[in-house]
This record gives sequence, C-alpha cells and structure tokens, in this order.
Amino acid sequence: MKRLSVHDLKPEDSLQLLFEGAFDPRAAREDELEPLLQALEQYADGWMPDVAEGKRRRKYARTAIWKALEEEHNGNSTALGLYRTQWPALDMTLWLRLPPRPSVLDLSIEVKPLSFFSEEERCRHFVEMVRAWACRYPVTHAAAHSVADWALTNAPLFGRDKQTWYRDGFDKVYEVSWLNVFGTKLVDTIGRERVLSTPAWRVEELPNGCVLLVTRPTAADFASEQARLAQARAHVHLRPDLDFDSVLRTLRERSATLAPVQPRFHPDVAPLLSRVVDHVASHKRQQRIAELNTWQPPEPNEWRSASSALPPDVEDPERACEHYRLLAEHLVALLHSEVPSVFDATPESLTDVDFYFWREEFPTSRPREAIDERAVPALGAYLGEVLVRHLGGQWLPRQKLDEAQVRVGHRLWLPFARARHALRSRQALLDSSLTQLYRVAERHRG
Repeated sequence: MKRLSVHDLKPEDSLQLLFEGAFDPRAAREDELEPLLQALEQYADGWMPDVAEGKRRRKYARTAIWKALEEEHNGNSTALGLYRTQWPALDMTLWLRLPPRPSVLDLSIEVKPLSFFSEEERCRHFVEMVRAWACRYPVTHAAAHSVADWALTNAPLFGRDKQTWYRDGFDKVYEVSWLNVFGTKLVDTIGRERVLSTPAWRVEELPNGCVLLVTRPTAADFASEQARLAQARAHVHLRPDLDFDSVLRTLRERSATLAPVQPRFHPDVAPLLSRVVDHVASHKRQQRIAELNTWQPPEPNEWRSASSALPPDVEDPERACEHYRLLAEHLVALLHSEVPSVFDATPESLTDVDFYFWREEFPTSRPREAIDERAVPALGAYLGEVLVRHLGGQWLPRQKLDEAQVRVGHRLWLPFARARHALRSRQALLDSSLTQLYRVAERHRG
C-alpha cells in the first residue's frame, strides 16, 4: 500500500493546520480520542485519510490507530501518521505528549494542493472540524493557513530567537491566519470584548472560552485583495499598536511574491530549469522562475573546428572507444536506481542526469578526489556516447581525457572537459549542463 506524500506533487501551495490542545492522559486513550476521530471522519470532505502508520503501515481503521499509538509509545509520548493513497495528498501527524511532561495533543495537518479548498462548503466543513476539536481539546492557539504565506512570515518564530519562542509561544497576535482559534489566556490578554468584535467573516466564542475566528469563507484565495484587506483589518483590530497601512502593505508584498510568473526559460535548458523550479519551496518558486527567466546560460566553449582536430594519439583507437563506453556504463551503474532513464542514453536522459547532480548538490556533497577520478570520466563518456548515438558523432580518442573529441558535423566537442566544468559547483551544473551542449551540437551538426 503506497501512500501519496505531499512531496510527491509539484511544489504547489498547501493548507496547513497546527493545533495544540489539552487532553486527559488518565482517561482511556480510545475514549479520549474518539471525539477527534469522529469529527475527522465527519468533516474531512474529500481528503479523509485511508492509511494509518506507526511502525507498520495499515489501512485506516480504529484498530490500526490504536496499534500504531501502542507501537510508537516511548514512555512520555506517542504518535502516528495519517495519509492518503490518492490525490489530494495528506500528511497528518497526531502526537500525544504524556506525563510527567504537561499533557498536550499536538495535531499537524497538511493537505496539498491548497486549491482543493477553493469551495466554500469544503472550507466550512474544515472549520467545523477544527471547531469540534477546539471545543473538546482546549487550545492555547491553533491556526490554518497557506504554507507558502506562512513561510514568508518566519512562522512560528516571527523574528524571535528560538529560546524566546519556546518561552513565550504565541503570546500575542503576531499574524492573523485564515482560520484561528485563540485560547482563553490570549483572549483575556487582548480583551474578550475586543476579540469578539473583530471584523471577520466568522467570530464565535466556544463553550470553553476559546474564540474561533475565520477571516474569509474560503482558504485558497488568501492572497486576493479582498482577503488581504480582511486579514489586515482583523490583525490591526486585535493589535491596536499596529498601523493598518503598514500591515496591508506587507500583506500585499507577500501576495506579489507568491503571484504566478510565467516561465520563459532559454529553450536550450528549459526542460532542466523546469525541473529546478519544481524542486524549489512553493514560497520561493515564483521568485526563482523570474530569476531564471532573465538568466542566459553561457555559450559552450568546449569545442573546436573540425579543421583543428587533434589526431588520435592512442595505440588502439577502437580499444579507447570501448573504454569510453565502459566509462559511460559506470554512470549507468551509479545512477540507474535514482535515474532510470540513464539506461536509454538519450537527449532526455541527459536532462535527468543534469538534474540529479544538481538536486544532490553533487559537487559539494562528495569528496573532490572521487569526483575528479570517477564522476567526471563517467559523465564525460556518457555525454560523448549520446553525441555518437543520436547525432552521428565519431570519437577521436586521446590519451588525455579532456582532449578526447567527438566529431559532429563541422565541430569537435570535448565531452570530458564539459563534464569537468559542470562538476565544479552546483551553479556550474546549470552553466555547463550536458543538456545545453547537446542542443547546441544538434544545431551545428549540419
């Protein structure tokens, strides 16, 4: 049973709920958690978990949950994960902190993509679920919002050092999220009358004294002008010391940072850059797209004209070519698990290889000696073999690998030199990609 991870999807935004509530550790665990599971099953509209995971992965059921919590019990805490096997992706963690530490029911939910919560009815069900939990497990503070937008706020530190954060927690309203539950201590600090008069779509005092506040009917449109105005009004109402124009300006700046940017990458490396931006965190993705739209890869300089070819200086050119093929097979052996397309030795597999080395930060995560002695020869030979197979290239072997050439049309390409340049740094893997050299060689083969 393969569960779908939020990391398996494109770097779209997600809706995240962070919830810390009190519970009775002396009560039977099944009885204490039954209201939580009932509300989840009633209101998880379209994103209900179907996998429960402790030390083993099981189909969602009460018995699976009790077994997982039993498996993960370590004396003063226990936890389990809840997931889905189909879209939308869900990453949900339930963690119970037990005596002698203060007892806390800690819930984290991330549902991806955020666009799943564009419908008002689905968002209403989500709010009702959190309301039911907050009534049963009184919170200090709980909130649900865009993961990308939260990342731009430095949540949960909000500019504080970790020691201060551990000490003070959410001791004042640093941010107003789409959905908020304020605990009784925070409400009393702000003033209950002030909290209950907050201009927002829904403000409700719960039976235990906590206050539920929702700024808008839907979560997915948090970056719209209407949503930002509602967010700013609520925040400034709860924090009269803040200036409305300054708060609204900051919110608009965050919206601008997250606004979609149309990719316009250099055509030679567009497939590679598309993979690169998909690897970037959602709150940084649009900015990275904008940067790469203006970036131009340097023209490859690992070539010479056919008229200036260095003749083979090896005793047996065919044996040398066989050695290059063997080196290329070393790359296949190295990458076949992570990059299955490496078996194909196609132009598309060059992009997969480029991205693998970039994603793994290979130039800085491996010993330099191993890179120069093993990775560079294998990568260069693999590039050369793709030029030979797909562009009708011909090896001109040389004793020094960096001098070995592949003749394609009226140009001679130096694949080992290109590989050495690419593996100098992570940025060099983009500046000197195998993908780009192949496309340039393809254009000049006539």
